[in-house]
Amino acid sequence: MQSLFRSIPAIDKLLKTPQGADLIQQFGHQAFVTQARLLIEQARQHIQQHQSLPDFLQTENTLFNELTHRLQSLAQVKMKRVFNLTGTVLHTNLGRGLWSEQAISAATDAMRNNVALEFDIEAGKRSHRDLYISELLQQLTGAEAACVVNNNAAAVLLMLATFAQGKEVIISRGELIEIGGAFRIPDIMAQAGCKLVEVGTTNRTHLKDYRNAINENTAFLMKVHTSNYQIQGFTSSVSEEELVALGQEFNLPVISDLGSGSLTDMQALNLPAEPMVQQKVASGVDLVSFSGDKLLGGPQAGIIVGKKAFIDQLQQHPLKRVLRCDKVILSGLEATLRHYLFPDRLTDELPTLHLLTQSLDCLQQKAECLKVALSKRLDCRYLLQIEPSEAQIGSGALPTEKIPSFAVTISADKQSDLLELEKQFKAYPNPIIARFAQQKMWLDVRSVAEFEALIFMLEEL
Repeated sequence: MQSLFRSIPAIDKLLKTPQGADLIQQFGHQAFVTQARLLIEQARQHIQQHQSLPDFLQTENTLFNELTHRLQSLAQVKMKRVFNLTGTVLHTNLGRGLWSEQAISAATDAMRNNVALEFDIEAGKRSHRDLYISELLQQLTGAEAACVVNNNAAAVLLMLATFAQGKEVIISRGELIEIGGAFRIPDIMAQAGCKLVEVGTTNRTHLKDYRNAINENTAFLMKVHTSNYQIQGFTSSVSEEELVALGQEFNLPVISDLGSGSLTDMQALNLPAEPMVQQKVASGVDLVSFSGDKLLGGPQAGIIVGKKAFIDQLQQHPLKRVLRCDKVILSGLEATLRHYLFPDRLTDELPTLHLLTQSLDCLQQKAECLKVALSKRLDCRYLLQIEPSEAQIGSGALPTEKIPSFAVTISADKQSDLLELEKQFKAYPNPIIARFAQQKMWLDVRSVAEFEALIFMLEEL
């Protein structure tokens, strides 16, 4: 035991070796010493438990290989790039929407440089950080003004806290949504200090239900788009136009939470219909909120458009500073919105819309190419087939609507073999994330953004 302990090198000795000097040059003295001490302590524990040297102490080279690996691991970002083959294009757990090249360029430019974030260059004085976004959204939606926060949940919270603290908000019982992460409308209302007043039933709500609930303590009428579920059958709901008329009768504002939100006609792209922000503004709704990183195709943000008098109050609320976006997000969002000034180019420029509108012929060709690349790597335990698949938009957008696609399916006699393959896929330099159904692994090609990079990785492994 004593001879084994004497085999452990001292820190000073490691510092004086050529390999040690190289690592210090790359990673710095402090990081090197910290990892060396941890390694030495691990060696002591191994000797005490096993009465033998650990593998990394067999030679000087194995020791420095282990130190190099640990230091490199410290420098590597753990949130690594993955290939999304789940068939869900806007996968919340995989980062949702992908930015356009112009948005990436604008954000990168903002990272490297000072920008006129809250500065009016022409006037030479301070301005508001939402100014450029507000001007764009006025042009795109017809709204009088806009406000930007860090996500749509924050947008809802800000609207409630600004206009309904200590008051009542009327909402249909069938619209009390819960989205991922247990975000619930009633909980947000409680945090904002307002009282929820449910009207109607789960499947049917009428205009008279809202009318009967209005009193002197009512702050506003609220409409929530049930983007992540549908109630079908014997149903009835009240439109924004009807609520606006009722609100005007009682001098009450109407607020609409669109959730995913869209600035383009999805049906014109041969996709399922989704409410458009412009339609809600045109119907007279006072404030409309929606996300930036879903159907809009940009960075995570919560966007509120509507009447200037209400937007001004939102901008002045203390919560706005807490929830505001930084220069990088605002730059990426502005670049994303500018794509909508050229609607004929949207499916070419915005990755989300490009993925959603790929032709079936294109997807079948990709599936065939992927099958060939995989067949070179998999042994006879696995059966590969190309099958029609059903993709979806994801992130709560049109959950019951499926989009035709193609997938490479992988099956095996033993389920354990499929689980082993899944583990292998996740261990790749850029993990492959698939879905399981019908006792098969499905690699749906509609949702993968960098298809050529995926094939290149498989061929290079």
